[in-house]
Formats: sequence, structure tokens, C-alpha cells
Amino acid sequence: MTCAGHGDGPGSRRDYPGGEYPGGVRSGLRRCRAVLLIPVVAVFAAACASGHGSKASSTASGGGRIVVFAAASLQDVFTQLAGGFEAAHPGVRVVTNFGGSDTLAEQILQGAPADVFASANEQIMQQVVAHNKASNPVTFARNELEIAVAPGNPRHIRSLADLASSAIRLALCAPTVPCGSAAAKLLQTAGVTVHPVTLEDDVSSVLAKVELGEVDAGLVYRTDVRRAGGKVDGVPIAQAGSAVNTYVLAVVTGSRNSALAAAFVAFVRNNEQVFADAGFDVP
Repeated sequence: MTCAGHGDGPGSRRDYPGGEYPGGVRSGLRRCRAVLLIPVVAVFAAACASGHGSKASSTASGGGRIVVFAAASLQDVFTQLAGGFEAAHPGVRVVTNFGGSDTLAEQILQGAPADVFASANEQIMQQVVAHNKASNPVTFARNELEIAVAPGNPRHIRSLADLASSAIRLALCAPTVPCGSAAAKLLQTAGVTVHPVTLEDDVSSVLAKVELGEVDAGLVYRTDVRRAGGKVDGVPIAQAGSAVNTYVLAVVTGSRNSALAAAFVAFVRNNEQVFADAGFDVP
């Protein structure tokens, strides 16, 4: 999605020399986050209605419910893992909430009733830890960026340098989102200045822009290209190793289902093959 005040309007351009993002975008993001908090209210309400945050959330048979906040790029694998965890723990339900890691972190800092947080960026997790909202985060996967283009690559994009053309409609993640900060670092390393027509709040939104033909290219994770299933093609980036994203997860401090949350964290770490199959690098 593109939020009001989140960037320029359709057809407008912003230059990003060396990946430097203007302050106006950041202020737009703050306004955007206020809007983004609304959809997750339903998730929180459902968790509370089921007894989340109280002893009623666990049953004598070992059931219960946990709420997992996870980066948008983890949606497919964490949906699969949530199902596997439920199968291994009869009576347990895993509620997932996916989005930009920065937005999820902000919601947790504001008191959202999450039990587990999986971030696509170590620095964002450390902000949560610094506010005593999580502890002992563990690394479970790594990811690199790739250029997503329409099937057949009709604009003949071969490298980051091709994205510098003002004729290319480019979508990026916003700079405060892990995929956006990684893109900025990557572009700076390559010495490429680009002109994105939109800044999105998570990598799934960038991918959707490419799939729908609203842009010619987008910088997404290589795992996103794979999960698109032929709806986009991927162009590898020679410098991708200079901006690797490390995924970390932790139990959220104050979780009343901390034992179950810790079990989920362990379950994620013990299923490295799921991440490898999806294209992630594993520790």
C-alpha cells in the first residue's frame, strides 16, 4: 500500500543518491503507522477474547493460544510453521500478524499483546530489547535482495545500474523497513542513484506492485521472487552480499504464554529446512 503523505503521488519522482532518503518520507511514515495500527486491532481483540493475557488462555490438556508478530517476508514460511506447531501441540492455536518489522516493533512497544516477535532486521529487534519488551533474540535465517521484474523481463533490466533510468518505474520499501534500509545500503555500495515512484510499507506490497504491472521493477528479497511462483522474474544482484538481512526472533516480555512462546521459538529454530526450501540462508 502507499499511504497518504508516505511519498509522492503517481508519476512523481524522488532521487535517492547513495540511498539517502529525505526526511519528508519519514514524517509521512509516522502518519502512515497511525493508520496501520487499525487493522491489527482485530487481531488483538480476537486474542483477548480467547483469553490471551490470562490464565484462561491455557487448558489442562496443554492447549492455549499465542500471537506471533512476524516480518511480511516470512508470511509463507511462518504460516507453514504455525500449522506444524499446532499439529505438534493439540489444542494450541497460533495467531499470526505480518507486516513491516518497524511497524510491528512499534506496536509491541505500545503494548500490543504479542507473544513472539520475528524481525527481518537485528537493529529493530534491539530497539525492542532496549525497551525491555523482548530478550535473548536468536538468529534463524538470512536473506538477500533481488530485482523483481515482469515475467520475461520486458524492460531488459540486468543490474542495479539499469534502475537508475528515469524511464524505469521502480518500487522500493520505505527506508525504515528492513527491505528499504537494505536497499539503501545496497544502492550506496553500488554507487547507483534511483528514482522510485513509490515507497511501500513492507516487501509484500513492493512485490504486488510488480505483479500487477504498476511498476517495472522492485527491490525485494530473493525469497519473495521464489514465492511469487512465476508471477515475476528475478534478476540477481552482484552486490547483494553487501546488504544481507539477518532475521531474529524472541519471546515478547510480559507474555502470559511465555512457555508456549518459547516452545514456538525453539520449533522455528529446529525447522531450518523449511527456510532453506524457501530460499533463505540458515545459520
